[in-house]
Amino acid sequence: MLRKRDWWKFFLLFVLLACRSKKTDPTIDTHEKGTIHISADESFKPVIDAQVQVYEADYPDVKLIVDYKPEADCLNDLTVDSVRMIIVTRRISDEEKAFIEDSLKVSPDQMMMAYDAIAVIVHPDEEIRRFTMKEIREILQGKFRKNLIPVFDGLKATSTVRFIVDSVLHGDSLTGKALAARSSEEVIDYVSKNPAAVGFIGVSWIGNKDDEQQQSFLTRVRLAEIECKGLPGQYVQPIQVNIYNGLYPLTRELVFILKESYRGLGHGFSSFMTSERGQLIFRRAYLAPGYLPFIVRPVKVRE
Repeated sequence: MLRKRDWWKFFLLFVLLACRSKKTDPTIDTHEKGTIHISADESFKPVIDAQVQVYEADYPDVKLIVDYKPEADCLNDLTVDSVRMIIVTRRISDEEKAFIEDSLKVSPDQMMMAYDAIAVIVHPDEEIRRFTMKEIREILQGKFRKNLIPVFDGLKATSTVRFIVDSVLHGDSLTGKALAARSSEEVIDYVSKNPAAVGFIGVSWIGNKDDEQQQSFLTRVRLAEIECKGLPGQYVQPIQVNIYNGLYPLTRELVFILKESYRGLGHGFSSFMTSERGQLIFRRAYLAPGYLPFIVRPVKVRE
């Protein structure tokens, strides 16, 4: 029979083997290996693609499978086991968090990463390129002095429409003349071909002056100026400094919501997006980083 001291040795060996087995379990992903599924708001495809490309280049054993879809569908994916993370423009409520905790037995983490803006685009031949927020509301309600038709990346379930209805119309209905395209790129295409159209899209689709495709978009449409928040009579475009300083009125947060009960690949990717490198990617995409200081440097003009 084993002596009492031998029993303790046997128990200790069992614990060590169990820990080692768990530690080397090939099915457990880490920040540098594994595969996860992410649902992301279609409005942010250009910048999230850039984040994924850099992260996967750093960690060749990582695969981030991102499915771009309307925001409401992303939020519904919080209840899907196979989706580890979603990227949207609003935080979940306490009630939504409690439901996830109760149904999936995991407490979701959520954090703001950057500030985005809704860009207003018009046809190159449209003479009106400056709007007050009152005029924007009139366009959205079909009451503007000129027959301008609002166009969105869908009329239901998108973050752009939700923001417009909640934060601009304050619950009022969109005009029945409002049109829905299937994507932000299709909004740009429609506005470029229809002088009466006014498009509403995320600025990451059209704000990056270093992106050749986005520069080609700006040869087909024009960015409108919106009256400054708190500065009547002054108009600004959704460039970074105006988003960062709160001057551009159509701004919103970009948020990740993560369902992960351990420090896995989801934590690794979310930490990367809020790190200095990830924040620089947001800045290069002409969003305003949430955690990286935004420095405005004076430019000397040659005489």
